[in-house]
Amino acid sequence: MRLEILTPEKKVFEGDVTIATFPGADGSFQIMDNHAPLISLLKEGIVEYKGKGVNENIMITGGVVEVLSNKVILLADGIVQS
Repeated sequence: MRLEILTPEKKVFEGDVTIATFPGADGSFQIMDNHAPLISLLKEGIVEYKGKGVNENIMITGGVVEVLSNKVILLADGIVQS
């Protein structure tokens, strides 16, 4: 599936992943290939995504995620730099 991570300032990531974990407002959840359509609010926490040659964790300050037609778009309020 295709994952895009965007903030108001820039595109943080765009690429193919096999699984992504998000800090949902009611608890963390995972998205995998061919997931049902979904829109969810996110709270501050770690977003983890994995795929061939990709294994990343980023800390977001909140946001919204949309899943549609095997494409996942994360609109993050901000990214916490470590």
